Amino acid sequence: MMAGRTHGHRNRLRRLIPRVLLLVFAVYAVSFAIYLLRQPHRPSPPDPTPRTDVRDSVRAPPSSQKPWPRLPSFLPWVGGPAPPPHTCEAYFGNGFSRRVEVLPARGGGGGWFRCHHSETLGSSICEGARVRLDPALIAMSRGGEPLEQVMGRAEEEELPRYELGALLVEGPAARRTAPLVDTGFLNNYVPAGGIGMHTMRALLESARVVPPGELHCSQWVEEPTLLVTRFEYANLFHTITDWYSAYVSSRVTNLPNRPNIVFVDGHCKAQLEQTWEALFSSVTYAKNFSGPVCFRHAILSPLGYETAMFKGLSESFSCEGASAQSLRGKPDYDKTARLSEFGEMIVASFGLPQDDIMSSKKSNGLNVLFVRREDYLAHPRHSGKVESRLSNEREVYDAIDKWAKGLKCKVNVVNGLFAHMTMKEQLRAILEASVVIGAHGAGLTHLVSATPDTKVLEIISSMYRRPHFALISQWKALEYHAINLPGSYARITDVISELSNILRGLGC
Repeated sequence: MMAGRTHGHRNRLRRLIPRVLLLVFAVYAVSFAIYLLRQPHRPSPPDPTPRTDVRDSVRAPPSSQKPWPRLPSFLPWVGGPAPPPHTCEAYFGNGFSRRVEVLPARGGGGGWFRCHHSETLGSSICEGARVRLDPALIAMSRGGEPLEQVMGRAEEEELPRYELGALLVEGPAARRTAPLVDTGFLNNYVPAGGIGMHTMRALLESARVVPPGELHCSQWVEEPTLLVTRFEYANLFHTITDWYSAYVSSRVTNLPNRPNIVFVDGHCKAQLEQTWEALFSSVTYAKNFSGPVCFRHAILSPLGYETAMFKGLSESFSCEGASAQSLRGKPDYDKTARLSEFGEMIVASFGLPQDDIMSSKKSNGLNVLFVRREDYLAHPRHSGKVESRLSNEREVYDAIDKWAKGLKCKVNVVNGLFAHMTMKEQLRAILEASVVIGAHGAGLTHLVSATPDTKVLEIISSMYRRPHFALISQWKALEYHAINLPGSYARITDVISELSNILRGLGC
């Protein structure tokens, strides 16, 4: 009988133990749920899997872009009053004072698009967020090839032709695909003017607004990027106008660091590309992307033909160079330090210490830099032969070199064979020069980086009486002299006489 009671007690324990365990688990579950509800909300850890379309609310990683260098002539570009139209500052500085909201930004993410218009230049800098560029919808060569591989290629193959949708912008509340801008907008803010093939206008003509989630990108570029189309990419003067346009676009849109560059053209790799890489954070060709590429922030840089440096060749406007220090205390819209600021930007990008160079310049005598023209292969349609602007250039150079050796003061005549010098070597030669002399040619465009005390002597053939370098000297406040030839032959006595007067002014 005792055994029966023991057996019954064990059966009751077997039935009770699962119930107790179930009760304990239930109490634990309720307690844990209450604990979670009382905790402050924390976001989920990031998904380690790369995604091709993430929203703007996701924080971008720290910028890997180059910071802006310290520029002695820098003056603020934004925040102050807009300069009056057709003044010097409107031409060279932030005359892009009319802001046109094409696709206004709204809360909750989504793209936006706006243009900054300059009445003075008849040009616009446009920028947008959540912008897609599709290389497959751009007809042009790949770009970036070695020159030797593409000899004879036609220029038409290298310039972009856009299909509809080559550029897309995500609309914050767009319900259907629609054109980004109409013809009236383009005529008002991106007029073709005298440019036969206005590629920025054509890109905007192709642009469409798409609903959220319809960009479908193969990759995202998180940092600000300039979209640049070059035409005469192997010529220093025209390339400097492109550099200047890209620099102005960066400052007008108030970028915190130097942007990336995407070439929307199919030109081969040229020597001047090294300076693009020095000036900006990175350089990529549009056709090098494997598929549609999206940008958090894209800026469309105007063509170099629309800069003040090019407009000055056909438009007459009052503009004199001045020091930034004088303009800080007393703004003068008929004066500018912008070109000096830009020249300092080029020099700083190559890490050239201006203070050391100026010290050397004062202690090692007077450098007379003779900028020479010589044969070199520039682009696929070039013969490698340069057109002579001074038929007896070698004779003039040798005569000056011999004459300088007989002077009582120390004068160093520098043989400026720029075509076979690195950009850093060219810039150093310009910075160290007390006098820059040469026949009219693109190499003299380096005057934008010359120091304020530099003197200029241009020898001008009757076939090339153009104001390029007289204007740059004026806009930089450099002392400028010219010898106008009846043809292309220079009399040595005339050149030495003019150079002697210049050196006398320098105390020699």
